[in-house]
Amino acid sequence: MDALTLLLNRTSQPRLDEPAPSADALENIKCAALRAPDHASLTPWKFIVCEGAGLNKLGALFEQSAIEADKSTKEIERAPLLPLRAPMVIVAIAKVTEHQKVPRVEQVASTACAVMAMQLAAIAQGFQGMWRTGSYAQCDTVKNGLGLSEEDEIVGFLYLGTAAVEAPERKSHDTAQYFEHWS
Repeated sequence: MDALTLLLNRTSQPRLDEPAPSADALENIKCAALRAPDHASLTPWKFIVCEGAGLNKLGALFEQSAIEADKSTKEIERAPLLPLRAPMVIVAIAKVTEHQKVPRVEQVASTACAVMAMQLAAIAQGFQGMWRTGSYAQCDTVKNGLGLSEEDEIVGFLYLGTAAVEAPERKSHDTAQYFEHWS
């Protein structure tokens, strides 16, 4: 798949099965993340690859968070199952450091670029993915359970695997509604 076709046709795939990327495919995904724009070469990223028992460990953090947030019984029961929606979840974390020329927002944006690069690398190799956030990405219980500092930010959970169903048709946007040209 050429790069332009990939960029113009990328979609998120919420239904994912085995297999997940492994070996060379996973290494390519990791390398793509590390090519994200990175002002001042701060490398403001950390990624945690969860598979197998690692998915259960992440689910346990979600469950603990749901309990501590006094969520409904249904939400507490659902929480540990969330990471099991795919055979692999990569937790993307912005490791924010104070820098006079690179503000926090730029470091978080750099990590977001890394997530997009990982998803595109997965798709280019025949896999699919879904970038999710939600309340668990903003939760101190989850952040603490992952060993993060107060300054760190979970940018998202990238679910990866093989498409279980055809991706839903995605509506095209009229570029004129989002771009203006200054000459």
